[in-house]
Amino acid sequence: MKWSTLAFVTLLQRSQAALRFGCGTVTIQRLDPVVEPGNTPSAHLHQVVGGNAFGPNMTGDIGNQGTCTTCTFSEDFSNYWTAVLFFKHTNGSYKRVKIMENDALPAGINGGMTIYYTQQDFNSNGKQKITAFPPGFRMTVGSPTQGKDGMTRHKGLRFTCLDNKSTRFPEIDDFPAKPCKGGIMTEHHFPACWNGKDLDSPDHQAHMYDTQPTGFAAGAACPSSHPVRMPQLAYETLWDTAEFKDMWPKDGSNPFVFSYGNQAGHAYGTHADYMFGWKGDSLQRAMDSSCMFNACENGKPLKSQSVAEMNKCKAKEIVNESHDGWLSALPGAMA
Repeated sequence: MKWSTLAFVTLLQRSQAALRFGCGTVTIQRLDPVVEPGNTPSAHLHQVVGGNAFGPNMTGDIGNQGTCTTCTFSEDFSNYWTAVLFFKHTNGSYKRVKIMENDALPAGINGGMTIYYTQQDFNSNGKQKITAFPPGFRMTVGSPTQGKDGMTRHKGLRFTCLDNKSTRFPEIDDFPAKPCKGGIMTEHHFPACWNGKDLDSPDHQAHMYDTQPTGFAAGAACPSSHPVRMPQLAYETLWDTAEFKDMWPKDGSNPFVFSYGNQAGHAYGTHADYMFGWKGDSLQRAMDSSCMFNACENGKPLKSQSVAEMNKCKAKEIVNESHDGWLSALPGAMA
């Protein structure tokens, strides 16, 4: 099922404010400064977008620590990252699945993700103040060790079997069980209610609370324990699985595995990390505005940059290990 053009135009007409933008890949390596700070390398491989200050240790206001960003908005030095998808051949070898850009974004972006910051949902801000994340803020959603109960608990962790890059639905809670003509999209929707005091928590999740029934839907009121409504943050990653359509196992088993190593062939451990890094009050200005998607660019109210400028930006390679071509094992031997 796809969003029709008319439905999408209607959606835009009644929207309050929302950001949707592309961020190219800034690095692919085994680092995780939120869950495994200081570890070089971390346990499993991540694909990362955003500011080039990304590294094993990140503290303070990272918006002032980088020199460039792979994101459309040149004031956004945040980092956004997820696990990496691999195809497992019947001979036991692995190959990293390439990332496609979203058709709704400018052509030529180097891999990466589509990033969303919405207010209460696409239709309204709920007549409430949307408070931008503060410097030093970080959070995660999902966990590589969670089972199906974790997927049930986190309604925003979903997969879409693509007919083409414009496919939006249906969203399901596990890998598609058949080859997908247009690839596979992973979606990570973060909680949006903050306790108002902690920039992080021991599990990187307890300082936030989720009231959304599903992705891109209006959340219920924030509870008194987490009273501050923040932007609804979401990532979309489009994996180009077409290369492997004729290599599926004859027994029909799913051949895809995330870089953390899947349990029983399922993708319940899907997860994502976020580290805030917008410069100054730029994100707050956007949340206070009435702009929608690319209407927020070119200083209205956010500064933007060209795809060529985005693609020039790279983070320092620290781990220096191969993750391309056919591999005998997942990086970190996670399988």
